[in-house]
Amino acid sequence: MFNNKIAILAFFFLLFSYASVAQESKVKINYEGKDVTSLKHAWAAQWITHPTSSTLDYNVFLFRREFELEKKPNQFIIYVSADNRYKLFVNGKKVAMGPARGDINNWRYETLDISSFLTSGKNIIAAEVVNFGEFRHAAQPTFQTAFILQGDASNPVDINTRPREKWKVLENEAYSYTPFVSDSLGGYYAAGPGDILDANKYPWGWNEKKYDDSHWQVPRPATVEFAVGRGFLFGSTWFLVPRTIPMMETTKTQITKVVRSKEIKVETPIFQNKSITIPAHTTASILLDQTHHTIGYPEMIFSGGKKSKVKITYAEALFYKKSKTRTAHGGWKKGHRNQNYNDKEIRGYYDIVYPDGGTKRKYTPLAMRTYRFVQLDITTQDEALTINDFYGIYTAYPFEEKAKFNVADQKLNEIWEVAWRTLRNSSAETFIDPYYEQLQYIGDSRVQSMVAIYVANDDQLMRKAIRSFDDSRLPNGLTASRFPSYIVQIIPTYSLFWVDMIHDYYWYRNDPQFLEQFLPGMVTVLDWFERHIDNTGMLANLEWWNFTDWTKGFQNGIPPGTDDGHSANISLQYVYALQHAVPVFRYFGKNELADKYEKLAISIQRAVLQNCFSPSKQLIAERPEKDVFSQHTNIFAVLTETFPAKDSKKIMEKVMTDSTLIQTSIYFKFYLARALQKAEMGERYFELLEPWEYMLSQGMTTFGETDKNPRSDCHGWSATPCFEFLHTIAGIQPTAAGFKEVLIAPHFGKLDQMEVSFPHPAGEIKLNLKKKGDKVKGDIDLPKGVNGKFRYNGKTIELKEGCNKIKY
Repeated sequence: MFNNKIAILAFFFLLFSYASVAQESKVKINYEGKDVTSLKHAWAAQWITHPTSSTLDYNVFLFRREFELEKKPNQFIIYVSADNRYKLFVNGKKVAMGPARGDINNWRYETLDISSFLTSGKNIIAAEVVNFGEFRHAAQPTFQTAFILQGDASNPVDINTRPREKWKVLENEAYSYTPFVSDSLGGYYAAGPGDILDANKYPWGWNEKKYDDSHWQVPRPATVEFAVGRGFLFGSTWFLVPRTIPMMETTKTQITKVVRSKEIKVETPIFQNKSITIPAHTTASILLDQTHHTIGYPEMIFSGGKKSKVKITYAEALFYKKSKTRTAHGGWKKGHRNQNYNDKEIRGYYDIVYPDGGTKRKYTPLAMRTYRFVQLDITTQDEALTINDFYGIYTAYPFEEKAKFNVADQKLNEIWEVAWRTLRNSSAETFIDPYYEQLQYIGDSRVQSMVAIYVANDDQLMRKAIRSFDDSRLPNGLTASRFPSYIVQIIPTYSLFWVDMIHDYYWYRNDPQFLEQFLPGMVTVLDWFERHIDNTGMLANLEWWNFTDWTKGFQNGIPPGTDDGHSANISLQYVYALQHAVPVFRYFGKNELADKYEKLAISIQRAVLQNCFSPSKQLIAERPEKDVFSQHTNIFAVLTETFPAKDSKKIMEKVMTDSTLIQTSIYFKFYLARALQKAEMGERYFELLEPWEYMLSQGMTTFGETDKNPRSDCHGWSATPCFEFLHTIAGIQPTAAGFKEVLIAPHFGKLDQMEVSFPHPAGEIKLNLKKKGDKVKGDIDLPKGVNGKFRYNGKTIELKEGCNKIKY
C-alpha cells in the first residue's frame, strides 16, 4: 500500500512537472556536451528566420510546415512565439495571435492545442510574422524577426522548428508601411505604422493545403538560434516564459451606419448581406460610423478593382476642419461626436490597399486598430471595385462584467455602461491607451486594476502589470513609468504608485506567494526617495518627470517646487506609499523595515506641516513659499492623516469649495474620492461626476484622457465610476487584508434605491436597499465565510454570511 501511494504521488509530480516545463529539457545544468538543447531551460526547437532578408528592418515573413497524420488526434499541443508578432494558422484557419506582450527578458510563448484544426492525412501549419521596424509601437521590444514552434513530446508527429529544413519561409513583399508622427495625428503618438498592401504581390492561399510552396526557401537559424527559458546557463536573447493571461476575446461586429458618401450612393444599413460597387474611373468616399468606440481588427472583403486604391482611415472622433479648429495648445477641436458632420473631417492613421482584381480577397491590418469612425477613400481605374463586406473583429482582454449596478437614475446607469466600455477598450495584452500610445503606465494601471477587480473579479492583468513594472526596474532602484517599452521614461511618482498597487493587491487578494517576490523592489523605490530628503526633512530637487496630474497650475503635470525646491505634494505621495508599505512588510515579518518606514513617514509629515502649513488658509501649500495651493496636496494630507483625523471633514470641505486651489482632473478624482471616504463624506462623491456627465453630453461612448477636448477619447483612468459606484455609492469595501471582512457603507445621494451585485473572491455579495428619509431597509447577502458590518447614518450593525435583513 505504501509503495502504491509513492507511485501515485510520483506520477502526479511528474505530470505537473511535465505540464509546467514541457518545452524545456530536464537534464542537469552542469552538462559538458556540445548539444545546447540538452541543457536545463533549453528548448529542443530553435529560432528561425529568413535566410537573406534583413531581420532588423520592417518585414513580413511567412512560415509553412507540411506534415502527415495517420488519424485526427484528440490532442496536439504546441508552444509558439515570435518577434515582433505572429498570427498562426492551421489548414488555412486562424488559430491564435501573439505573443502576449512582454520584454526581452520575459518573452512570452503561447501553449495551444491545435487538434481541432487537424485532419488525417496532409496538414499545414503556417505563421505570419511581422517586424514593424524603426516605427514600431513604443511598447514593442525586439531583437530580430524570428519564429519558434515546438510540439509537445506526446504529439504523434514532430513539427519543431528544429530541424529547420522541414520548414519553409517567404518574405511577403506585398507589404510596406506608412510611418506616423505625433504632429500629423494631433497629439503624442507611439502606436506603430500603417499598412500598405499591394494585393498584386500577395501570395494568396499561402496558409492553405493546396498552395504550392516549391519556390519558398529553407529558413536559417536566427542570430542566437537556441531557445531558452529564464535561468539558462549561458547568455541569450529572448528568455521564454509562459503566457500568464487568457487569449483575447474576438467578436465580429458589423459597421452599418453611413455618415456620408461622395460619388457613390450608399445608405444605412450598409453591408447587410449586400455589397457595394464603385464604378471604373471613379474617386469615391464613404464615411462609416461604428456608433461607439471600439478596438480590434477591421476586415475588408473586396473583389475586382485591379489598379484601384483604397485608403482606410481610422479615428476616435471627427475633427472640425483645420481652417476653424486649431486650439491654443495645438490640438484639433472635436465638439459633439454626433453633430455637425458637414463641418468636420476625419483625421487619423490609415492603411492603404491596392487590389489585384481577384475575387473576395480579404484584408486585415497587421496590428490592432482603434476607431469609431472609418473612412474608405477609393480611386478606381479601368475596372470597377466591389467591396463585399467591411466589419470589425473586436479584440480585447476577455473581461466579464460580473458586477451589476442598477438604480433609477438613468444617467448613472449610462455612466456605468460607458465607463465599462472604457475599461474594456483600454485592456488588451496589457492595460493601454488604445489609439495614441498602446502603452501601459503605472498611474493608469492602478486605477484600471481596481475597476477590473470590482466589476470582473479578475486580477490577471493587474498581476501581470505589477510583475512587468518590477521587471522594468532601473539601476537607480526606480521602475520605468511605463512598460513594456523600448523608450525609457521615468516618473518617480509612478514608482510610488507601484508600491500602492502592491498594497492594493495585499488588501483585495489573499496571495502572499505572489506578493513576497516584490519586497526587494519596494525597498529600492522607497530608498530612492529617502536619498532625496534634505535637511528640511522634505523631498528636494527631484530628478526626472514627477508627473502628478494634467491640470492648470502644474507645469507638464508637475507640482510646484518639485524640480527646484521642496514639494509638499510629492513628499506626501511618498508618505502615502510608505504607509501602504508598512503593513505589507509586517505581514511578511519584516518588522525592522516596517518600523523604519513608519518612523520615516511620521518625520516627513512633521516636516511638511512645519514648512508648508498655512495658518491663514488652514491648508498645506505646495512649497515652503506658501504661495500656491492645490486640492492634490491636501487630499494626500487627509489620506495620510498628516492632518488629524478629527479635522479631515473640515479640510475636505475646503478642498471641495475653495476655487482658488489647483483643481484635480478626472484622473485624480480617484484620489479625491478616497479622501472623501476617509473623511466620511462619501455623499459628496456625486458632485465629482460633472466631467463624466459632460463627456456624455458630447456624445462620447468612452471616457477620455481629459473631459474637455481630450487627445484620447478612450483612457482607462477615466473608467473609475464603475469602481466608485460599487466602492463609494454601494459602499462595498474590505476592512481586512485579503478582503476577508467587508464593510458596506452606502451613500445614496438623491437615490432612493439600489440593486447591486458584487463579485467578491468568496462569492457574490448582493444588495437590495431602499431609502426613505433617513431610514434604510432591504437585504444584504454575503457569501459563505464572509462576515462584515453595515454602516449607515452613524449606526453600525453586524453582518453574517447569508441573507441579512436591514431595517433602521
